Amino acid sequence: MSTNPRSAAPVATAPAAAAGRMSERAPERSPVFCFSVAAAAEPGILPRVLELFAKRSLVPLRWHSDRLAPSHGRDSASLAIDIQVAELTVELGDYIARCLRQIPGVETVLTSEKRFR
Repeated sequence: MSTNPRSAAPVATAPAAAAGRMSERAPERSPVFCFSVAAAAEPGILPRVLELFAKRSLVPLRWHSDRLAPSHGRDSASLAIDIQVAELTVELGDYIARCLRQIPGVETVLTSEKRFR
């Protein structure tokens, strides 16, 4: 990038502009590993779950969590957490699921894999 002398706005040079176009292309649709986590509604659960992905330099494609009110058969509130991560091998996805199940307060972890054709 260089600066236009008439304004302080940066001006894209040819290589930078080409790189920008390449990054705008749609990524190949790789399988997406999905985690569905049911846990107690405790303050430390969400950061502990996210830590398993962060320490592997993984940024989920989707993260959605809800606090659910007590319901039939439950005395306290719970969390429903849905996470989707691309480019995981089945082995790594299964390993992360086993790690999630070891977090105190996590009750259930279900996994699935979305494939695109």
